[in-house]
Amino acid sequence: MLYRKYGKTNEMVSVLGFGCMRLPVIDGNARNIDDDKAIAMLRYGIDNGINYVDTAYPYHGDGMGGPGESEPFVARALKDGYRDKVNIATKLPSWLIRTREDMDRYLNEQLERLETDRIDFYLVHALNAGTWKTVKELGIFEFLDSAVKDGRIRYPGFSFHDELPVFKEIVDAYDWTFCQVQYNYLDEYFQAGIEGLEYAAAKGIGIAVMEPLRGGKLVRDIPESVQAAFDKTDIKRTPADWALRWVWNNPDVAVTLSGMSTMEQVEENLKIANEAHPGSLSKQELDIVEEARTAFRQTRVSCTGCAYCMPCPAGVNIPGNFTYVNEYYFLDNDKQKQALKETYASRIPEVGRASKCVECGTCEEHCPQNLLIIEELKHVVEVFA
Repeated sequence: MLYRKYGKTNEMVSVLGFGCMRLPVIDGNARNIDDDKAIAMLRYGIDNGINYVDTAYPYHGDGMGGPGESEPFVARALKDGYRDKVNIATKLPSWLIRTREDMDRYLNEQLERLETDRIDFYLVHALNAGTWKTVKELGIFEFLDSAVKDGRIRYPGFSFHDELPVFKEIVDAYDWTFCQVQYNYLDEYFQAGIEGLEYAAAKGIGIAVMEPLRGGKLVRDIPESVQAAFDKTDIKRTPADWALRWVWNNPDVAVTLSGMSTMEQVEENLKIANEAHPGSLSKQELDIVEEARTAFRQTRVSCTGCAYCMPCPAGVNIPGNFTYVNEYYFLDNDKQKQALKETYASRIPEVGRASKCVECGTCEEHCPQNLLIIEELKHVVEVFA
């Protein structure tokens, strides 16, 4: 395992962090984590050098932002001495904060859920212009200072989903030690982007990267045009290998979080993490990734499949609909497109189709990508009518 200094903290963190958002589950129920498989995966990762475990209050929940099952899972997985081998990162649910007292209440609840007396890296979760305004007015800085002073957290940070000017404002407002941003070869200029990443790093703020594989979109069922770009070279790598190496090529990135769902993914990512030194990609390799990026940008909807928009009050399977419409735009001829329409009709039950959207807007309030979901669902209806 390779390690990098985590900004001004001077902590050495594994370049691969274990994200506990997409763990294996039983019967498709996000709240029913398959402990046997998931614990084996996490401990295997730790045994092979991972020392950064990332979770959050709502992970493996009902999609409505309340308490999920990821934090209690982490507590179970880190028994038998594993807690002392890793740094735990979790997050204050900013959207639930109504008073200054709420901040302490949620942190104390998380300490209990994680069965620990300290959280190593504590983030204010999913900051955007709205939640930033709220927590700032309610005293987030005093809360973080007090939690560091009394030992409940070691390092304060934030995760981010908004535009670059908001990111810079947040960076400049407090003595943050680290931050978490979305960054991959498709999203180099999305949200904080490369400019924000470099802006924070220049101030000594450690950089954690989320969505390096864009929720699996960069590795699963990729378009033939993207695979063709990778196949042009004698360098044989999987799509995950290309995507992760591209992120790790940036020396400002300290830890990259991967939400691994199978042991095979853990093994593959560990292998890559042992080899991905900063600045190690050649110009030829960077050009290949650029070609893959160009092919990928034919995608209609930039959905990562995080399911923050779910459950839909009207029953629409939002990520599922977007998966099909994106696949539609990758197809080359009318025959393939017609076959996909038939597949859509057979696999997406009528109750879950885009046509059932009532335009309530609940999904858009929760989408970290700020997608215009209602309008995109209307387009799905046009495509698959």
